[in-house]
Amino acid sequence: MPLGLIALAIGGFGIGLTEFVIMGLLPEVAADFGVTEATAGWLISGYALAVVVGALGLTAATTRLPRKPVLTGLLVLFIAGNAISAMAPSYELMMTGRIIAALCHGAFFGIGSVVAAGLVAPEKAAGAIAIMFTGLTAANVLGVPFGTFLGQEFGWRSTFWAISAIGVVALVGIATLVPSLRTDGPAPSLRRELTAFRSGQVWLSLAVTVLGFGGMFGAFTYIAYTLTEVSGFASSAVPWLLVLFGGGLVVGNWIGGRLADRSIDGTLLGFISALLVVLALFAWLAPNPVATILLLTAMGGFGFGTVPALQSRVMRYADGAPTLASGANIAAFNLGNALGAWTGGLTIAAGLGYTSPIWVGAVITAAALAVMIVAAVTARRLPRADASGLTRLDTSSTAASAV
Repeated sequence: MPLGLIALAIGGFGIGLTEFVIMGLLPEVAADFGVTEATAGWLISGYALAVVVGALGLTAATTRLPRKPVLTGLLVLFIAGNAISAMAPSYELMMTGRIIAALCHGAFFGIGSVVAAGLVAPEKAAGAIAIMFTGLTAANVLGVPFGTFLGQEFGWRSTFWAISAIGVVALVGIATLVPSLRTDGPAPSLRRELTAFRSGQVWLSLAVTVLGFGGMFGAFTYIAYTLTEVSGFASSAVPWLLVLFGGGLVVGNWIGGRLADRSIDGTLLGFISALLVVLALFAWLAPNPVATILLLTAMGGFGFGTVPALQSRVMRYADGAPTLASGANIAAFNLGNALGAWTGGLTIAAGLGYTSPIWVGAVITAAALAVMIVAAVTARRLPRADASGLTRLDTSSTAASAV
């Protein structure tokens, strides 16, 4: 396995931690700033929307720049944002720090996905992307539960200081383990990258990403309240329950990556269908602690198991210009996160209870399945998808020679 994949996974770990750990600390943050649950939820939605801006804007702005310096620069932005969050004296400044950290998120994973896919043979691209996203899943298994525990024991600010330190480690890892790269073929350009959006399959893939992740995050954003107020768990149990959710993410990501190398559309249809069933059962059985444990784990597995396939699908149909399309798909993931958090907050504010976000998630997931069926059927009428967007990267010279 190329060492560069390890470095990308380290970066994914830090970024994944800052995205997800806030969910386990939402009650503490809301109490500290004196805001409602729905208002505190905007720290999640605002982050996700900023990821959308960064994934599109920063990816487009850095199209012609060497990828390694771009990745390290993005991590500097990430460290600064988390340090601001750790010091924030007000909700508004906390939101500012979240937005700054989020701007690097989409561009990092978008560019990182292309780099990861280029470090291996094209037929192993989905597996390589899955390895990079292992950092994100490890953040949920190890980082989020212990980050939540740290925040509950020493204050939520200590968690964000720890994330800043992890960002420094990730920065060193990228600087030392990712080689200087250049792409084969024509020099990268924004105009060339925009050609990817001529494909209807790219747009259908982005829609599935928005709705598929919107469904899972509609359920997951307010999970701390569901676990304590509906399932009856003590708040001290939340970090350890999140370990189970994170374990589901790791297993789902690993299996999904390998299945996607065989059949992208088959993997997506199977995993989204299973997620729909899991969410419906979770909403119904949330008052049962045993069922909650099982379904929380399954939700993570089937929800995150779609990631390698979704990322690979949009890159496959990107007509040899995968970088901006990859970034757009990361934006779509986080637009889905914002959609799920927003709709879940609306149902809670309307007094529908802490299981209502899970029902909303099931409805959004059903929409994702419908769009995926359309995408799969229409894709069968096309010639075999060209995988040129997953061109192997040449590590023998620097990216500067290509720009």
